Amino acid sequence: MELTDKLEILADAAKYDASCASSGAPKRHSIGKDGFGATTGMGICHSYTPDGRCVSLLKVLLTNYCLYDCQYCVNRRSSNVPRARFSVAEVVKLTTDFYLRNYIDGLFLSSGIIRSADYTMEQLVQVARELREVHQFRGYIHLKTIPDADPALIAAAGRYADRLSVNIELPTQDSVQKLAPEKSVHTIKLAMGAIRLKLDEKAGEPKAPRFAPAGQSTQMIVGADASDDQQILSTAETLYGSYKLKRVYYSAFSPIPQSPKSVPLAPPPMLREHRLYQADFLLRSYGFKAGELLPAAGNLALDIDPKLAWALAHREHFPLDLNRAEPHMIARVPGIGLRNAQRLADLRRLRQIRYADLSRLRCSMKKIAPFIITADYRPASDTTPSEHLRRAMADAPQQMNLWPELQAA
Repeated sequence: MELTDKLEILADAAKYDASCASSGAPKRHSIGKDGFGATTGMGICHSYTPDGRCVSLLKVLLTNYCLYDCQYCVNRRSSNVPRARFSVAEVVKLTTDFYLRNYIDGLFLSSGIIRSADYTMEQLVQVARELREVHQFRGYIHLKTIPDADPALIAAAGRYADRLSVNIELPTQDSVQKLAPEKSVHTIKLAMGAIRLKLDEKAGEPKAPRFAPAGQSTQMIVGADASDDQQILSTAETLYGSYKLKRVYYSAFSPIPQSPKSVPLAPPPMLREHRLYQADFLLRSYGFKAGELLPAAGNLALDIDPKLAWALAHREHFPLDLNRAEPHMIARVPGIGLRNAQRLADLRRLRQIRYADLSRLRCSMKKIAPFIITADYRPASDTTPSEHLRRAMADAPQQMNLWPELQAA
């Protein structure tokens, strides 16, 4: 098979993995040194436009052959899709050639399981080793970790990669047993734990060998099983706390041709994935707990964002006096972000906050108006029912498709 044909198959097969974006990679370049390539302090993410511009990472699978038969995966053993496999040398050549042509900034490499977990992991590590040691590649490398692989191979991967990821895929053990019986949540978490121990070791001893400086991430598939958003967010919260993950990524399940009956025939709303990312940001950066955002079983609201939903459910905290409140509570006001919360806290050291200050900070005035008090402003009525506020602030409804069957096709 020609290299271009392999690239077409294996790049397309990698598109379902959402966990390739990154942050926290150290600044590194080849100025005044051997080799080539660089990373940036802001990190690199995989992105592209419809006409193909701005591709940042070469995102491919080493192979889409797989010994496993995960029901939600397009590359499962029983799937009827074209198969291909790169050699180590071919991935190295593609990466170096694309970088020198200014097509990419780095490599995201994953793989189906071939022969065994150890053999597959050895192949992934060999790609990274050759790029770093033979070609002196200083760009970004993200490797997918095979959970069942020997810990020594995972340790080797961390020496060459900027970030490692171990995809948990589904939020509950029951779902994994049903849809991916050859996988084990216990094994996946052991791999995450091993990576965290290595990261902690490096943090505690600066002279320890380099290990995945951009940390680790994972992915959960949304809508492939019956798990609701409360279960998904609770699992994410546990993963952040137990394994110090940089990110949990959420990927809406995408039905594929000839899907097994064990998975849904229709995808979940893309807005559900978006709301999970918003809620995840509240967990990571705003100090929210999963139980605050979803105190009972169910999914996040689709018509309003999770922060607004929390505020409407907790009217006892509002309206909030911005001249007296703690900064972390100011950040919980709908329409005020972390940066503006800090700016307001700094401003009130000089003078009282006025309503016009919020407009100058480009806050969402319609959204924040019912929830704040300033030196010259107070809501006309603090007793407006939350249901009325919700209807006024909900996202505009979208036009339904006249022929959804054609849209799905």
